[in-house]
Amino acid sequence: MLKNISLLVLLFLSISQILQAQVASDLWVVDTEGKGGKFKLLTQTAKPLTNRPEYDNQPNFINDSELVFSAADQKGNHDIILYSFRTGNFTNLSKSPDRSEYSPNLTDCKQYISAVVVEPDGKQRLWLYPIIGEAPELLYDDIAPVGYYDWYDNKAAMFILGEPNRLVYARGKGDVQEISKNIGRSVKNRPTTPEISFLDRNEIQTDDEGEKVAIKSFNLKTNTFRSLGYSLPGSQDLIWIDKNHLLMAKGNEIFIKNVKDSDWLSLGKIESSTHQNISRMAYSPELNKLVFVMNRK
Repeated sequence: MLKNISLLVLLFLSISQILQAQVASDLWVVDTEGKGGKFKLLTQTAKPLTNRPEYDNQPNFINDSELVFSAADQKGNHDIILYSFRTGNFTNLSKSPDRSEYSPNLTDCKQYISAVVVEPDGKQRLWLYPIIGEAPELLYDDIAPVGYYDWYDNKAAMFILGEPNRLVYARGKGDVQEISKNIGRSVKNRPTTPEISFLDRNEIQTDDEGEKVAIKSFNLKTNTFRSLGYSLPGSQDLIWIDKNHLLMAKGNEIFIKNVKDSDWLSLGKIESSTHQNISRMAYSPELNKLVFVMNRK
């Protein structure tokens, strides 16, 4: 009986996490210039990339001109959509009436688009969608419920929903390393390193602006942790634009931080009468573009 209750609690947590994200949102894009500490946003160029009353979210660049994201249809089902900056076209990479796909990304081998899939029976696992269009494949049949993830060395570091949420790394079949417990939803590989970065909710500072969560990274080769400062108050989403610089957002304002510094510096505010509250972001150094999610007012 207790086992059944535990399973129901996990399923409820999994569904709750997804539903919390289901606000009407669009992708926006803004031009950038400069690299590293000279990185700038050309805020006057910001404009919507999508414009629908449904959910468009979780963008990731997969090459120098294409982006994938999760999009809801009018029935609430979520598919993987590809957008080409070269052609301006949107293309369905999946159209699955019995399941929903979230958090699409390119695998290290560049042969698949990966996604967190909510399956017909409610299981939430990581699947692979071959770029050549063949049938999708379940990657880890025994790891669930997966919330978020990123790749290193063709293996996934995954946020596992639960009480508490856990960060694990699948080194091989039956060899799943637990890295940390009580983490936030951002799980990102630090570029050109074997480090996985995450928000460590075991270390929180609180001030008048809200909660600031410790940013940590874990080196998958040396099994050592590194402290990278604290998040913006109230922000859950971070990305790397290079090995040493992080971006986060608060409200309609985007900030940058060098991992060696404690302070976040403002890159500018996105003005909009229709959208607010920037969350997830994706950056293309080849295109000099930043794509980000904003909620519809």
